[in-house]
Amino acid sequence: MQKFIKIHEEDNVVVALQAIQKGETVAVCGEQITAAEDVPAGHKMAVQDMEEGESVIKYGCQIGLAKEKIQKGQWIHTHNVKTALGDLLSYTYEPIVTDGKSADKQTEERTFMGFARKDGKAGVRNEIWIIPTVGCVNNIATAMAKAANEKVKGSVEEVIAFPHPYGCSQMGDDQEHTRQILADLIHHPNAGGVLVLGLGCENSNIDVLKEYIGEYDSDRVKFLVCQESDDEMADGLKLLEELIEYASGFEREAVSVSKLIVGLKCGGSDGFSGITANPLVGRFSDLLIENQGTTILTEVPEMFGAETLLMNRCENRELFDKTVALINDFKNYFKSYNQTIYENPSPGNKKGGISTLEDKSLGCTQKSGSAPVKGVLSYGERVENKGLNLLSAPGNDLVAATALAASGAQIVLFTTGRGTPFASPVPTVKISSNSALSEKKSNWIDFNAGVLVEGADMKETAEQLFAYVVEVASGKKVRSEEAGFHDMAIFKQGVTL
Repeated sequence: MQKFIKIHEEDNVVVALQAIQKGETVAVCGEQITAAEDVPAGHKMAVQDMEEGESVIKYGCQIGLAKEKIQKGQWIHTHNVKTALGDLLSYTYEPIVTDGKSADKQTEERTFMGFARKDGKAGVRNEIWIIPTVGCVNNIATAMAKAANEKVKGSVEEVIAFPHPYGCSQMGDDQEHTRQILADLIHHPNAGGVLVLGLGCENSNIDVLKEYIGEYDSDRVKFLVCQESDDEMADGLKLLEELIEYASGFEREAVSVSKLIVGLKCGGSDGFSGITANPLVGRFSDLLIENQGTTILTEVPEMFGAETLLMNRCENRELFDKTVALINDFKNYFKSYNQTIYENPSPGNKKGGISTLEDKSLGCTQKSGSAPVKGVLSYGERVENKGLNLLSAPGNDLVAATALAASGAQIVLFTTGRGTPFASPVPTVKISSNSALSEKKSNWIDFNAGVLVEGADMKETAEQLFAYVVEVASGKKVRSEEAGFHDMAIFKQGVTL
């Protein structure tokens, strides 16, 4: 395994793939450079002298400015580099010809074994979901799920409750977003049946929520208002038995991968994320889009500093304008609460070698691959356009992954350099950026991208990931599912009454 990687020919830093010791000499493009200090694995070392205020270049792009004079061989990190980002920016649409495969290209059809739903969508799971309208009935929902799992039969895999603390004492957009996310989940194809569990006196009560749900199959979706029931547990279990009976009529069958919608997310990134896991997921995204499938990229604050790369891949001016609004609206959200726009990366990111938000964003956005942007979604908006879509949601892992599921993703690919056990409403594939993490936390990690710095071929590894995702779509459980984890988090944006 080589000691370092120079990602782009114009970079003035290299990334240490293994720790480089002070005094150690490495050959960079034919030049012998001696490390002036220890450089931890995943961190950067200067390969050119830089003056104070000069651009630090990685991925062929500026990731910040030198805080002081830097000599080649020095360790580059938060102590000597700072962000160059400003607040609200103006953008010019400069469309580029992407090297991603055309979404119109016809390839040999690939399939997975999924559940074809009556509305034309496809599920990768056949679960019964209990969706509380308000946090007051969370414990009842959890108790119902536990009791109903003893009655699961046939193709039904599990009864799952999704507790959350919202649905009442909310105002304005905050309340609207809660209602929209709940309605989105009620329509999700991974749920063969849904019990909507209300209290009765909450703001987002069942009658109100039905306006957001719209048309629904009464065999698939049932409702229970606890305050109107003499025995909500008995009534709830009866309804769940009916839903289990209905959902057990579905069986796995061959479904085109063009029906797959996969969410793209990262968290706990490190210095390897932008070299291994994120580019690998980008290759996967391009492969799925070649096969007429759909991917969704989110976590808008981690597009800051790399947003123009996405903007210029927008298929048309309208999508470019939507992407500009996506970025600036999120910046205004921070400003409206008097918060620093660029309060990122996290302590874990920094420990792993990420120095600035630009450094993080240029690595994060590689999950989008090279295909053109076909859609831009508001928070809670369900995806309509095949191909690559951008979704408005924060960087928070649970909130963003839930937002991806609500927009229609049946699976989420989650890259990480630090590791995390969390789950989401849908199977969440954890992809490690380095082999050490994969070996240490094999109970968390589903796929190891660290092999890419150990000699593995990117194209072959992307095909392996694609095959693994097809397995997951066909019923293979990911680590968090094996552990029985199911999480859901709604974006809290407003006041609480």
